[in-house]
Amino acid sequence: MKRSISSHVFLHQRLHAGLLDAMVSAGAQSIELFAARHHFDYTDRGEVKELSKWFRNNNCAATMHQPIFDGRTASASQWSRHVAPTINLIDVEKTRRIDAMDEVKRALETAEQIDVDSIVLHLGTPNDSWSERTLDLSMTAIEHIKAFAHPLGAKTLIETLHNEVTSPDHLMEILRIGHLDTVGVTLDVGHVNLHDMGGVAAAFATLRDRVKQLHLHDNDGEHDQHLWPGEGTVDWDAVRTGIAALKQPPLGTLEIAFEPEISAKEMSAKAAKAFTMLEGSAKNPAADPAELQNAKATK
Repeated sequence: MKRSISSHVFLHQRLHAGLLDAMVSAGAQSIELFAARHHFDYTDRGEVKELSKWFRNNNCAATMHQPIFDGRTASASQWSRHVAPTINLIDVEKTRRIDAMDEVKRALETAEQIDVDSIVLHLGTPNDSWSERTLDLSMTAIEHIKAFAHPLGAKTLIETLHNEVTSPDHLMEILRIGHLDTVGVTLDVGHVNLHDMGGVAAAFATLRDRVKQLHLHDNDGEHDQHLWPGEGTVDWDAVRTGIAALKQPPLGTLEIAFEPEISAKEMSAKAAKAFTMLEGSAKNPAADPAELQNAKATK
């Protein structure tokens, strides 16, 4: 697994070289830029230029998480994990879908200066249910963003969220019906650990080699807390076994809840510890995720 950290852990701060240095010190080989204007202002060409210099001068790759809040209104003081996203690529209102597409494309323009390997997309909010309409809107959104991202050298990845639209089964249906053969999946292990999402082993068994990236965080199985790995109920043996069964090692991105009081040094120590734990040996590295799930079901 290639080590990565999302800048989401520093969401209340303006992203700068010192914070990037701290993530690399923790062992990150890649950094996921969390696109929120108060944190990483992708519309400020001067700011993007400064960050691009850092990436050029350091042996570190870059990926991006799409904006999920309207950058024109969101600020560090307003941001909260408990506030619903305002950007929805499959919104029922066409004007809102268009606005969402435009904001994601603004963020993707960063790839003109920073070599962004991939962008992670959200399809829907927790309230969006699975239907023929959301299937059609999802395929349209993916095709639209993919067409914009591809010339910039950025791959398109779809994240498993806590909603019906992006459950592992439905994601595979979207990719299959849409013939989206070059689109990958970001398996968010925290999201699939929530009580009604089927669990980690089942997600690996369904998504298999579509998994190109992992979002790594923990929770109590009821709330999307984005805790450090090992602080909740995620089955990390199942995560390691799932990774071992993939043909290509995925990018493993720590996506931890922002802590306003955390220092760069403390974050770096916690992230290094998490990577060491995550890279421990699985109980049965050769096991197939589907077999692991079946074994659990028979207990």
